[in-house]
Amino acid sequence: MGTPFSTPLTLNHLALAALARQTTAADDTHLETQVLRQARALVETRHSDWLAGARVLLEEPAPVDVPLVRLGRELGLTLLEQLAVALAAAVEEEQLVGRVLAYIQSPTGTSRPMLGLIASALAEAAPPGSIPLHALSNGAAFQSRLLSRLGTEAPLADQSFALPLPLYLALRGQDGAWPGTTLGLGPYPEVPLPASVLEQVRRHADTLATQPRSALLLRGASPAETRTVAASLAAALGRRPLFIETDRLDALGPYLQLRSLLPVFCFDLGPGERKLVPLLPFYDGPVLLTCGPEGNLEWPAGSMLSWSLPMPRRDERRTLWETSLGDAALAEHLASAHRHRAGRIAHLSRMARRHAAVRGLSRPEERDLLDAAWSDEGGGLGSLAQALPERISDEALVAPPPIAAELEALLLRCRSRDGLAEGLGASATTRYRTGVTALLVGPSGTGKTLAAGWLATRLGMPLYRVDLASVTSKYIGETEKNLAQLFARAEHAEVMLLFDEADSLFGRRTDIRDSNDRFANAQTNYLLQRIESFDGVAILTSNSKGRFDPAFMRRLDAIIEFPMPGPEERRSLWLSHLGEGHQVAPKDLNRLAAMAELSGGHIRNAVLLAAVLARGEGRPIEYADLLRGFASEYRKLGRHVPTELRPGGN
Repeated sequence: MGTPFSTPLTLNHLALAALARQTTAADDTHLETQVLRQARALVETRHSDWLAGARVLLEEPAPVDVPLVRLGRELGLTLLEQLAVALAAAVEEEQLVGRVLAYIQSPTGTSRPMLGLIASALAEAAPPGSIPLHALSNGAAFQSRLLSRLGTEAPLADQSFALPLPLYLALRGQDGAWPGTTLGLGPYPEVPLPASVLEQVRRHADTLATQPRSALLLRGASPAETRTVAASLAAALGRRPLFIETDRLDALGPYLQLRSLLPVFCFDLGPGERKLVPLLPFYDGPVLLTCGPEGNLEWPAGSMLSWSLPMPRRDERRTLWETSLGDAALAEHLASAHRHRAGRIAHLSRMARRHAAVRGLSRPEERDLLDAAWSDEGGGLGSLAQALPERISDEALVAPPPIAAELEALLLRCRSRDGLAEGLGASATTRYRTGVTALLVGPSGTGKTLAAGWLATRLGMPLYRVDLASVTSKYIGETEKNLAQLFARAEHAEVMLLFDEADSLFGRRTDIRDSNDRFANAQTNYLLQRIESFDGVAILTSNSKGRFDPAFMRRLDAIIEFPMPGPEERRSLWLSHLGEGHQVAPKDLNRLAAMAELSGGHIRNAVLLAAVLARGEGRPIEYADLLRGFASEYRKLGRHVPTELRPGGN
């Protein structure tokens, strides 16, 4: 069995020397008695008594005691408390020390120190005029939870105490697992940060270092990015980040001090939600907070600054893309075409490299980036929106020239949204926002959703149709929370949102007659405010402009009306849907286009039915098949089929 004694002299030796006076056993054959007498003799060879030696060690501590002595100064621990902590730590690592305590504290048999024994044995180390038991049990060591009491149902003097395992490890210079916290980035990958963010990190670190008990709130949609920024801030302060996702903060203050950690509270709040940040007892350093774009945090001590992580400039995006992909030309294109933040660029680059590797490529191409964006499921939009992955070509979109021109203008507006206000006057730049919101209005089947798909395809953005049933909720506040998640995730992933039948969400506000009207108006108000600040592209469709709130109409960047197609457009639609493999004469197609007043959606259905009939007989589509498809669509509409276009007619 090993011995607890070694040079240099430690606080543990001094505590054992003081305990030696508590035993009157004359039998030196007991190992425990021998240990106590050896401890006393060891101390007396160097100091007049154990108390004098303890005071010397506080000024020149042994290496093993340095963390404890430094912590004692920061927490205001008395000499009595520091000796008690040193003894509790020795119990954890030296079995013989536990046996000595069990021997002295017999018949209880506990190998952990008891309050009554330690207060009595180390009474001379208590503050002058204090009652040692009270000074120990009510001092900073127990208040900070550096020491924890065991068996609290017993009388105070009979209660034992111990060091929590993470704190014992911290006193010995090691990291321990703290429930509800993560040391360092953990499962989150490190995100390369643009130069402007790193410069801002240095400035914030300088401010935090000079203002005790100050807090900085980091807002961002990417946890990996906000945590990387927090880690950079911690490094600039000479610390490591401890990310906290628990309300159980007992004993965390001493742990932070011992391991030179910077606390980073992580929150996920909904719109209008408020959270009071808990204070960390016995910790007076700076604090970081991370949160998404919604909600409000209250810091009860000192001052709190807020920093919303910015969209990198185009040149910074180019650098980030090139660093991640190693392709300067592709990086230039991606930086110009997409407004991705640093966290999203890092994530898509990793995913694109995997897609490229599957295709046997050593370097990703633009196709791999788009595949990566789709495979990511819109950054978690799957529960709130439906993916529309079909890519709509120019040939698939049949629109009259005026509509085509308006769509091209909208496409250009979306492409130019980054830096569009540069060089313009003060009135244009003051409240400029980079988001684009457009309303497509027209009867069902006139191509509004198809146009949205074409726009997303040309922009290289995934398209998601908002699931109104998933977004809206009968519970107060849940709809706003769902919408907040929807917009935040869409901004982070840079996907296009499609609100079909948008008037059901963006409709007119009503007069307040009861609580339901009040809550409905509150939802509409939040939605109007949030879509105005939306840093992305949103397309809304509706059958009528008159159903929208006038205040919302003023917020739209474009309103495009889709009329029912005329004969020329209908002929183009028939040809676009039929393709090349049909046997319909031009004169028959002209007649159908002129007389069959159908929208593009109905023409699509008619062609699909004709294809079913033709393939059932193993032949190309014929005019008679189209007539049957047309007649089916007319019946759906409750309209009479013209005699000239009835199947079997001339």
